[in-house]
Amino acid sequence: MNRYARQTALPDVGAAGQARIRSCGVLVVGAGGLGSPVLQYLAGAGVGRLTVVDGDVVEETNLHRQPIFRMSDLGAPKATAAARAVADLNPEVRVEAHAAWLDPQTAPGLVADADVVLDCADSFAASFTLSDACHRAGRPLISAAVLGLEGYAGGFCGGAPSVRAVFPDLPVAAPSCATAGVLGPVVGIIGALQAQMALSVLLGLTPSPLGRLVRVDARTLHLSSFTFADAPEPETFWPFLALSQIEPDDCVIDLRTEAAVPIRPGALQLPYEALAGWSPPGQAARVVLACRTGLRAFAGAQLLSRRWKGKVALLGLQSR
Repeated sequence: MNRYARQTALPDVGAAGQARIRSCGVLVVGAGGLGSPVLQYLAGAGVGRLTVVDGDVVEETNLHRQPIFRMSDLGAPKATAAARAVADLNPEVRVEAHAAWLDPQTAPGLVADADVVLDCADSFAASFTLSDACHRAGRPLISAAVLGLEGYAGGFCGGAPSVRAVFPDLPVAAPSCATAGVLGPVVGIIGALQAQMALSVLLGLTPSPLGRLVRVDARTLHLSSFTFADAPEPETFWPFLALSQIEPDDCVIDLRTEAAVPIRPGALQLPYEALAGWSPPGQAARVVLACRTGLRAFAGAQLLSRRWKGKVALLGLQSR
């Protein structure tokens, strides 16, 4: 127990709390900028089982903000390299790597096996997919996002409102770290905050981070927070699908202007603005709107729903 002596000395932890941490499993989706501090701090704390999901590979541009990786990891799957780093840090932690993108078909099973889920994926589609799965399963979800010098982390589901309840509307497009930039320490602060929120949930600390969002502005060195425990769940919403869940009778529309790989034969390619005046063919059982991050698909669903009351589903194609 020497490894955890400084942790168990806390009255909030003690031997009983350490045993609780050791008995729990945590799902971490995304092993990048947010996932790096999350995995290192949770492994350091002695979480019994970590499941890491990420379909990306390590690139040199990752290294300034993802210190879990080394130059020798370049080209390796992030999930595999991160799992190896966790094993080196704390061999007592059982770690399982999934070198694949999360999708709505795999999410429910992964969520069901976890006591707490952490969204470190930097993808609107992944955030909503995890939120839907956690909301149905009653699992706590710690979700976060960072861009530039700002970011937030919040505790959703598990008895608190879902991500959809807090973010009912999304922008049509949003910058990414690749286009807008990001400073490594900002990502580290938010990732460490996620890890602390996860440990607070596992230990049952009060007040709970569930139903609370914390925002960090690194430019002004200012932190602010608000509670959203009373945020109402949307009465209806457009679910995200996996590619394998597309049905033969679905009308599939690819909203990606940069698409190189067709979704399937017969899929239409339209800009999302065109959906304001477009009507599905009479035989369409459901319209599936696809884009890379899920943002244009969400905006397209809003436009289409104003003139068509049929079923609509969304598809995020980050990996294609």
